[in-house]
Order: sequence, then structure tokens, then C-alpha cells
Amino acid sequence: MRVLQLTGSSAGGVARHAREISALLAADGDEVVLAGPADVVDAAEPDGYRPVVVDIADRPRPADVAAVRAVRRLAARADVVHAHGLRAGAVAVLAVRTLARRPRLVVTVHNLPVGGGKVRAVAAVLETLVARGADAVLAVSGDLVARMRARGARAVARALVPAPERPAATVPPAAVRAALGLGADEHLLLTVARLAPQKGLDVLADAAARLAGADAGAGAGAGAGPGAAAASWRWVVVGDGPLRATLAERTADLPVLLAGRRDDVPDLLAAADVVVSTAAWEGQPIAVQEALRAGAALVATDVGGTREVTDDAAVLVPGGDGSAVAAAVRGLLADPARREALRAAARARAAELPGPEDVLAQLRGAYARR
Repeated sequence: MRVLQLTGSSAGGVARHAREISALLAADGDEVVLAGPADVVDAAEPDGYRPVVVDIADRPRPADVAAVRAVRRLAARADVVHAHGLRAGAVAVLAVRTLARRPRLVVTVHNLPVGGGKVRAVAAVLETLVARGADAVLAVSGDLVARMRARGARAVARALVPAPERPAATVPPAAVRAALGLGADEHLLLTVARLAPQKGLDVLADAAARLAGADAGAGAGAGAGPGAAAASWRWVVVGDGPLRATLAERTADLPVLLAGRRDDVPDLLAAADVVVSTAAWEGQPIAVQEALRAGAALVATDVGGTREVTDDAAVLVPGGDGSAVAAAVRGLLADPARREALRAAARARAAELPGPEDVLAQLRGAYARR
């Protein structure tokens, strides 16, 4: 089977998934082309598939005409076109709809549109175009499945997006904690996230302030709790992104360490007392899946598809509520037995999550002509 994978500009997750399934399909015997912007394609490490540069930006622009033409040429030789994201999906719909031999078109929707009224209006147009123009739609969370079905998708299902395999932890937790400057009695809180709006960094900063009893708006009152100011913990945030400076400013007087990008995430997860996700929305969060695999005691906001990933193996709190995050973390820090129970539940849940063979089976079903 000849498969064209198509992705637009991406901060990482969407393009990574496109690269992973391109390699998966190529290893299973397909002839695969991965097309997308230069920064995405050049970052690829081709494993049996062919990378081709097609400039698809994250916002509509006149150059999209050239992108449609380029995709049309590539699609003319394909049996299946699989686009990732609304922008790439819309380009694919426009490219294939007048081909004499039309390939099957599958679009994976990876994100909930966010932004002002104009952004949401454009997203609604793209969603409708994709929903009605694709033969099959895959969406990364249940809320997106319902959203695309409401837009008119004929066949829509929840996509499977497993976290990539990482090496197991190799450094003893005590050594990891010492390298971070933690004292013997300090608790390690850990967040692994791109420092971008979707990750709820304002909630993280608010929760940290409440844990420290330093909430500027409420003093040591609402959400702080007795003795919070004396709590012994360090919150390490791994990742980088456009909101790094903002988060640094908001947490400057708090025991929060912005550690930047790290290549020892498995070691950090194994050493953490509590792993925290404060996201405003998630599909199938890779960081949450990795925390489950590591057997972490996890607190996460109950947004998007997070509950679909964790089931009962995490403490879930309402999205956007720093007080709830702080209370959940504080409760776990005070209850070692509860942390151990969550760790066991996390390992059990991780064993139930889909793997590459499940992804391949789903793709074969989506690619099959009805």
C-alpha cells in the first residue's frame, strides 16, 4: 500500500506521531511518504519512509495554494492520504477531492481549538471541511470525537496515540534528588510539559503559591491550609517553551525549579514523590502515559482525554483550579500509603494502554476501503 502521511507545523507532538506511524507502516511493508514543513521533515530520522518538504503553516495564508498543489501531486500516487491536524487535513481535502483516482482520506484531529473568537471561527470552518471531506476521522480524545461527529464526520473514532518507548530509569532516586539540590527530607514534585498555554502553567504557579502559603491574593488563607508555609518540597518543571519567562516570574519566590529540557526524564519520574499535570486540555498526554509507566503517584487535571488515559490510577481534579491541585498534592505528601497505592495502580494501568501493534491494527481498519 502506498501511504502519504501529511503534517503541518507542529511544536512536537503531532509531528512526532506522524513520524512514528510512518516508520510503523514502513516496517509493515508499506511504501510511505511523510510530507510536511522543513522543520518537521528535517527533524525526522527516516526509517523506511521518504520525507518530502511541503510548506503547511499553522494559519491560513496565500501560499496554501502551492501546498494544495504539492499535496495533490503526491496524493495522485497514493492509495491512502493520512493528514494530521486541522490545517493539514483541510489542505488534504482540497487536494484530493478532484483527483480522477481519489485515494482514501483519513484525518487525525490532535487538538482542541483555543484562542479568541476569530481563531475559533476559522477552526470551525476547518473542522467542518475536514469532517465532511474525509472518509474517516480519528480524534485523540472523546470530546474531540463528539465534536467532529457534530461537525458531520461520517466515520469517527478515538485515535490511539501511545507514548514512545523510553529507556528505564538507571540512576538511583537518592542520587537524582541530590543532584537537584534536595535535602533528605524534601519532597520532589515533578511536571514534564511544554511551557505553552495548553499546559495550564498559571494553574501550576497558583498551586505552588498555595502550597507554600504565599498566594498573593489570599495570603495563607483559601487553599493554603495549616502549616503549608512550612512544607518541605521542591517543584521541578522539565520542559521549555514560550511561557518560560512568565512562569519564572510568577514562581521566582517559590521553591520551583525550571529545569529546561532534560534527557533523564525516566530517572526524574522514578525519583518523584508526586508527578503533577496542570494542563488546560489534553488529548492522550504523553507525559501522563510516561508517568503511569514509571509507576508514579499522579495528580492531573480532569480535562480532555486525560481520564481516558489514567482511569482510576491518578488523583484527578477540575481543570483551571490551582486550589484543587494544591489540596490533592498536599494530601498525597501527607499520606505515604496512598502514594504507594497510586504507584501500583499506575503500573497496572500502564500495562493496559495501547501499544504499536494496536495502532497498526487501527490504521489498517481506517485505511481499508468500505
